[in-house]
Amino acid sequence: QVQLVESGGGLVQPGGSLRLSCAASGSIFYISAMGWYRQAPGKQRELVALIINGGITDYLDSVKGRFVISRDNAKNTVYLQMNSLEPEDTAVYYCKLTAKPQSTLASRDYWGRGTQVTVSS
Repeated sequence: QVQLVESGGGLVQPGGSLRLSCAASGSIFYISAMGWYRQAPGKQRELVALIINGGITDYLDSVKGRFVISRDNAKNTVYLQMNSLEPEDTAVYYCKLTAKPQSTLASRDYWGRGTQVTVSS
């Protein structure tokens, strides 16, 4: 089984910074992508940032220039550095891993349990 453990959420004032981490463990043969999603109350879950093999990244328009996604392949860990945080960034942030658990199996998505980020003065 694959497990994702997120950390780094919390309460921060507008303009502040937070760094989220998500460590993947378990039966992982090949990772094709890791990403961060968020869901605010009453809203649909949305993609915040994605990093795929080769280091290609993609971001939600509203976080471009403020958030940076990175990955440590040796540790199967993905990070999200969030700067210049705004109240609109308040949400539960979820880590997602797209990976093959074994060479003979198809890729599938795995989700973390989420970490709360609250931006408020």
